[in-house]
Amino acid sequence: MTSGIAKKENKIQAGFTLWFTGLSGAGKSTISNILEKKIKDLGLKIEILDGDIVRTHLSKGLGFSKEDRDTNIRRIGYVASLLSRNGVISITAAISPYKDIRNEVREMHENFVEVYAKCPLEIVEKRDVKGLYKKARAGEIPQFTGVSDPYEEPENPEITVETNKETPEESANKILNWLKENNFIEG
Repeated sequence: MTSGIAKKENKIQAGFTLWFTGLSGAGKSTISNILEKKIKDLGLKIEILDGDIVRTHLSKGLGFSKEDRDTNIRRIGYVASLLSRNGVISITAAISPYKDIRNEVREMHENFVEVYAKCPLEIVEKRDVKGLYKKARAGEIPQFTGVSDPYEEPENPEITVETNKETPEESANKILNWLKENNFIEG
């Protein structure tokens, strides 16, 4: 990992992207926020590109058709690649339901780590913090991932966290340990 090196407090940092994918309610944002704190505590630069927040600021006006979702993911991927090649650890937390666009985004990056927040549909529906699954089941939200639109599971993610079996803290530690073991960050 030679690109995107930045110096901060005598630490050399190479940028990379942690690309979270998973159903709505699987824990992507929760784990990302825990991981962000742990990585900041190591003195490293990090940014989270949360799908909900990015959609408000960078992708305002896009709907939820496949074309619009792909555009949104491409935009997130582009910003993440800019950050990572400039020495920032970039965490994305977006459903990114389609394999082809995730693979396209992977190709934009030199250092890309796909994290699959795996959780069964029936569990995320029970969590349904935002009430989205209920609305989707009632027909109020068309093209909702996992209900009326497909979610294509990653075939070979670098990391899988099973958020119905692990606490968010355990998942964050699992990711952090993988990053250390694979020399993305120093132990």
